[in-house]
Amino acid sequence: RYPNLLKEVLIDAPDTAWSADITYVRLPQSFCYLASIIDEYSRYCVGWSLSRFIDTRLTLSALEMALAARRPDSGLIHHSDQGVQYASAEYVARLEHSAVRISMASVGNPYENVKAESFFRTLKMEEVYLKDYRDFEDAEENIGEFIEEVYNQKRLHSSLGYLPPVEFEALHALKAGS
Repeated sequence: RYPNLLKEVLIDAPDTAWSADITYVRLPQSFCYLASIIDEYSRYCVGWSLSRFIDTRLTLSALEMALAARRPDSGLIHHSDQGVQYASAEYVARLEHSAVRISMASVGNPYENVKAESFFRTLKMEEVYLKDYRDFEDAEENIGEFIEEVYNQKRLHSSLGYLPPVEFEALHALKAGS
């Protein structure tokens, strides 16, 4: 278990802190599980993975996507709940190897991971509940398209001045460069 570091930090740039979480998606005959990592500053989904299994490989896959895409500086905060997938030796070792600071929410307190929870609410309301996925592959294709092409690139967020995450990050980079 690790302390909640988000309480102690001002998040004023991308890749300062990421929040990770897992949710389920109903399929006709079973469930699949989505792990995502959300940038706390811009709400950009920096990493995600869909699997038939809710295990450490699921969360590690999302983490590897995020690390490869963003290449964050040391000191990034990775915030999650205290689930076994995030507390596993393999996951913790990967975070430590990348010089990422580990932060966890209190047990049973979803308000301490509100941006990840908000992302899942949006995903389910605007994608998952509107579709009847035929199978795992159909879910993976549609959810991936929603995250990459709609949520990150087009979806407006009131908390970001009605900009999508990609534009909010570009505006930040422009301001930081001047």
